[in-house]
Amino acid sequence: MDNFTTPDLFDDHRESVQVADSGLRHFGKKTTFSGQAVTVTCPEDNSFAADILHENGKGKILVIDGFASKRYAFIGDIMAERALKNGWEGVVINGCCRDIEILATMDLPVMALGSTPRSTLKRGFGDKNQKVTMLSTTIKPNDWLYADVNGLIISPITLL
Repeated sequence: MDNFTTPDLFDDHRESVQVADSGLRHFGKKTTFSGQAVTVTCPEDNSFAADILHENGKGKILVIDGFASKRYAFIGDIMAERALKNGWEGVVINGCCRDIEILATMDLPVMALGSTPRSTLKRGFGDKNQKVTMLSTTIKPNDWLYADVNGLIISPITLL
């Protein structure tokens, strides 16, 4: 179990961390999580996110860049089940999610800008291992992410 709070981490490392601006909401039952970022860009298409969740996610957090779109949901209950099955620590979405009543019962932490019932298009568009710019931060592949009910902190090195 993660034993930290983001305010304490910020106070201890304020000169070396980024803090995401307010705007992310928790949708999973678990709200405290940490791990290394794996990034995918999803231009109104979650194909790359769906594929990467088939990989072993132990110690990793999937960061989905939906380019702050509130038009489509980039993850729902089926992808969340896949993430849990493959050991992912959590998912952070620069965009929306869906099936939130089911996500709320699952042990997968999911942070997103909001929710919508509309699924993305499936055209195979997107990319992996790109920087994700969201809420006044830039998340790079392998950055360390720390999240709880207070928000999200990004660090180039492990803080715990």
